[in-house]
Amino acid sequence: MSIGLKPASWAYAESFVVEDEVAERARARAIELGCSPVLPGTGAALRLLAATLAARSVVEIGTGTGVSGLWLLQGMPADGVLTTIDVEPEHQRAAREAFAEAGVAGNRTRVISGRALDVLPRLTDGAYDLVFVDAAKTEHDDYLSQALRLLRPGGAVAFEGALFHDRVADPAQRDETTTSVRELGKAVRDDERLLTALLPVGDGLLVAVKRA
Repeated sequence: MSIGLKPASWAYAESFVVEDEVAERARARAIELGCSPVLPGTGAALRLLAATLAARSVVEIGTGTGVSGLWLLQGMPADGVLTTIDVEPEHQRAAREAFAEAGVAGNRTRVISGRALDVLPRLTDGAYDLVFVDAAKTEHDDYLSQALRLLRPGGAVAFEGALFHDRVADPAQRDETTTSVRELGKAVRDDERLLTALLPVGDGLLVAVKRA
């Protein structure tokens, strides 16, 4: 039996947890700068995941203007540190502004400018509770490899855009990006080191826990 998620139910779920004013302003800055922040449903799921893991050390690949970072920080313990990486300095300036506006202590964020695949190898093996990926989808295989190295046993990795505008579920869609996202889902699902779920929030959130 197949139960479809109707548009009204999806919209209701997306608005179920209300985004605060700081995140709303960060979202507006993202639109001005031409980047796509996570939707509130995805943000709420990330906050819940960070809280469930009691995540003190989180890596975010793709800072944007700080929308997802704000959600993650809300779920992390008061001494948790978010390491967030982005290649666009202007986006990161906006993220720093959002973090400051939210009253996040300066020592709770490490904002690193650069290409993620150059930065990630410098981070410590097995030292992180959660890795969140919102970056170039054609590089997801490399991000997954790095995440598996960085995560502690019982830690989790999450990929935004796992349904990619409803294209992943349509086998007729075979462009490079859609194919990369589809193949990532299969790779994560079939990896015996991981326990996986695909959540229909935002544009799809692929979550996997590294087995202990």
